[in-house]
Amino acid sequence: MQNITLANPVWLFDLDNTLHDASHAIFPAISANMNTYIARVLGDGVNPASQEAVDAARLGYWKRYGATLLGMIRHHGVCSKDFLHQTHDLGALDKLVRFEKGLATLLRRLPGRKILLTNAPTRYSLEVMRHLGLSRHFSHHVAIEHMHVHGQLRPKPSALMLRRLLRKHGVAAQRCILVEDTLANLKSASRLGLRTVWVTQYLRMSDPIGRAPLPRTLKRPRYVDVKVKSVRQLPARMHRLR
Repeated sequence: MQNITLANPVWLFDLDNTLHDASHAIFPAISANMNTYIARVLGDGVNPASQEAVDAARLGYWKRYGATLLGMIRHHGVCSKDFLHQTHDLGALDKLVRFEKGLATLLRRLPGRKILLTNAPTRYSLEVMRHLGLSRHFSHHVAIEHMHVHGQLRPKPSALMLRRLLRKHGVAAQRCILVEDTLANLKSASRLGLRTVWVTQYLRMSDPIGRAPLPRTLKRPRYVDVKVKSVRQLPARMHRLR
């Protein structure tokens, strides 16, 4: 593994289940909205599709494309803007957001630039970041609407999107550290030469429909450089990113 300039790294932070506990209330609310939306799209125009059909579509498209939204776009002509708006219409987020104290202090302690890189939509992610009080610690906010490559939506774990992001910011992959809860995203980033940090404390299920529980022992894959329970452990683990 090549040496990283720890004095000036570029951190790419995921948002949901990395900087806050989305599994507590936000993901269940988004999942319910997504089920309603997909049931309507897959229905016959009068009756919504069954829960079994919805689950099959969500899980199948997630496995095939890395995101259910991409499958809905490609196979059902769904408008991404409408899908994201409807599924992330959650009302008052202050009743749903749960997070650790001390995150602002953590970000100040970490050397280098921080970029938020989230598959969530802009409006939702900005609102969550406002509740977290962390927006000023990030030089850029990259949401899913900014992840188009050659006119196609390419959210994480797209390698094309990551390459374009690095070129846009003039950063070599070896200077970047992706901090994530999703292994598929970390694996893609590692293949490009980024350092990877896996955050595990908020993980509940291993599939998007909430049917497959996580194994009791979460082993660190080879493409993960550092595994932490909380992002607050990052300063103490910096030496492992060399």
